[in-house]
Amino acid sequence: MSRSGFAATLSRLLLQNRHGSRVLNHVGSLTAPRPFCSESDPRSRGRIKQALSGVSSFTPPANSSHDWVGPPDRMSNLRPIKYHIPEYESPLESRLRKLRQETEDWNHQFWTNQNISFSKEKEGFIYSCLKEKGLELRDEDGRKRTLSADEMAEFYKEFLNKNYQKHSVYNKEWYMRNFTITFLMGRVALLKTWRKLGWRQQDPKLK
Repeated sequence: MSRSGFAATLSRLLLQNRHGSRVLNHVGSLTAPRPFCSESDPRSRGRIKQALSGVSSFTPPANSSHDWVGPPDRMSNLRPIKYHIPEYESPLESRLRKLRQETEDWNHQFWTNQNISFSKEKEGFIYSCLKEKGLELRDEDGRKRTLSADEMAEFYKEFLNKNYQKHSVYNKEWYMRNFTITFLMGRVALLKTWRKLGWRQQDPKLK
């Protein structure tokens, strides 16, 4: 598996399972994400614009009392998560929830940008190689031409090398965010323990 492929897979696994959060419901059919579409398609341009905005169209029911995980996003290939807002949410719990949601949106936008760039550059590479051979994008039967595994390996290597620094910066930010989230989760867990014990006088630092 390529470095970017491994990073994307790892990111998806962490996004779905990190922090031991319990996902109680799933929205929509759990189907594979749709393939990338050309920006020449007006509908595709609209989907790209929405994806780059960092706002998912997935919306849980208004009366939901749990975190919800939606179907894979067609651009980022990540499942969006919408965190439940408790009725009596403390300032500390609110801070944790907002950071987790902001991290979900940040992660979604990063992989949307990466996947769009990957698809566009891949299409351009294939077109360039076929043009050098004097071939069209489709054969006589109308089927789309493809390149050999060795030819595509050249593109994958070039793409990985060009995006190495970007992925390094992403990984550092990812770990920093998760460290902060884990720290806040520990404080929230302590606050909930205090509540269960009935301690009314809470440490101001936990608020």
